[in-house]
Amino acid sequence: MPFGRGLFCLSQMKDRRPPAQLALGPLVAISALLVLVLPASALAGLAKQAKPPVAKHQSKEQAKRGTLAQLPGSRGCLVDRSKPTAGCGTARALIGPGPFLGSRAIAVSPDGKNVYVASAGSDAIAIFRRNLRTGYLVQAKGTSGCIAVKGAAGCAKAIGLDGPNSVAVSASGRTVYATSRNSNSITSFRRNTESGSLRQLPPASAGCISALPIPGCAAGRALLGADVVVISPDAKNVYVGSFFGNAVAVFAASEKTGVLAQPAGTAGCIAEAAKEGCAPGIALGAVEGLAVSRDGSNVYAASALSNAVAVLTREAATGALTQPTEGSGCIADSALAGCTTGVELSGANAVATSPGNEVVYVTSLFSNSVTTFAPTTTSLGLRQKEGTAGCLVWLRSVGCSFGRALRAPEGLAVSPDGTSLYTAAFLTGAIDVLDRNPESGNVAQKPGNAGCLAARSVAGCTPARALKGVSSIAVSGDGRNVYSTSFGSNAVDIFRRNK
Repeated sequence: MPFGRGLFCLSQMKDRRPPAQLALGPLVAISALLVLVLPASALAGLAKQAKPPVAKHQSKEQAKRGTLAQLPGSRGCLVDRSKPTAGCGTARALIGPGPFLGSRAIAVSPDGKNVYVASAGSDAIAIFRRNLRTGYLVQAKGTSGCIAVKGAAGCAKAIGLDGPNSVAVSASGRTVYATSRNSNSITSFRRNTESGSLRQLPPASAGCISALPIPGCAAGRALLGADVVVISPDAKNVYVGSFFGNAVAVFAASEKTGVLAQPAGTAGCIAEAAKEGCAPGIALGAVEGLAVSRDGSNVYAASALSNAVAVLTREAATGALTQPTEGSGCIADSALAGCTTGVELSGANAVATSPGNEVVYVTSLFSNSVTTFAPTTTSLGLRQKEGTAGCLVWLRSVGCSFGRALRAPEGLAVSPDGTSLYTAAFLTGAIDVLDRNPESGNVAQKPGNAGCLAARSVAGCTPARALKGVSSIAVSGDGRNVYSTSFGSNAVDIFRRNK
């Protein structure tokens, strides 16, 4: 892949960023170049040398479970109408969905009726109705089909939605939250549970909270380069990862109204160097991924520049976050004071938790890896699984299992039944399909072509369309479908999942 194309996503970062962002811009660009050190011909040669593993003692039912098939024709991919692609349908507000900084850019509503996509290039959230039986996506006409800055492309109007990169739907389905990198903001929308359309909460109800003085937005802390948003299981809190702020912002949420409020003082955020009056934290350099534990006791943060996963303790009553400093509060790729040491965590950028046994998975951009962590016996902190169970790496890495088509993995998602883990590989343009043991949490890539979906030019994978720069992935609550966003293809891709 040419260097220019590899850095295309970085060129979307706008000059109106605050000084803190501009200072880190070159560092992000240099990091992206590291992924592209080897020429494509050399990488292809290495990939040919690494043969896919052969499945052993697996029944036909087990071999089929979790496999993906892209829906046929225009049902299998939707691209922005300004960038028509042969064989795909078209939609509005789909320029640059799932940008390089953003691995949670797609979300399925809890009732399964809608899919929401954060499109950074369109400054919009695209809204799709989902067919509960087939998984097909259809976009409504007019303002019901999208919401955007200044109502572009016939969408409903919004403020503070400049470069949206992450979206989350509350458990009740009444509220949708989105982060936007360029406006350093979190925005709140009320969802029509019948049509799926969105209406931004008014300024008086803090429908936009930003680190910048944007008209109509309330002031917020620890939101520089807002990159990811997650909601606690009890719906009482919303958390935002701040890439340039090296922080996690904390908000109290009303499930009834959707209104957010950031607590004062250290309860409102946790950050490296305790900036902006936040609680002190470590290993929070460039927070790019977040997940809340199923019991709500912890928040896990993947930090790209710290090369680490941080374990933050959540106070149930207030949602405030604190961090242990004796070693249980973080796992880093190399020695770091206050952290234990792990492996293959360079450029950590997305986190997902599993149902049931609370295993935690992390993708790392520069390690080209998926790493696996389990709770410690004391229920405090995490421990990386030993040996090959603890890391799956593209090509080869001593002590880790082998992964294919896994260059620069970004988003990941666990199926509701806990039998599958899916990963979006940005530079390969592939979705990797991993079998997951529901009891141990261990993962292994499916053998043969079933283990990945990619363009025909990627050997050893099932052919799929419109996956250039795939970065975010979501599984429907019924487990029937997998959806992904592809930044370079300006697309949403739709797959049927074998349960």
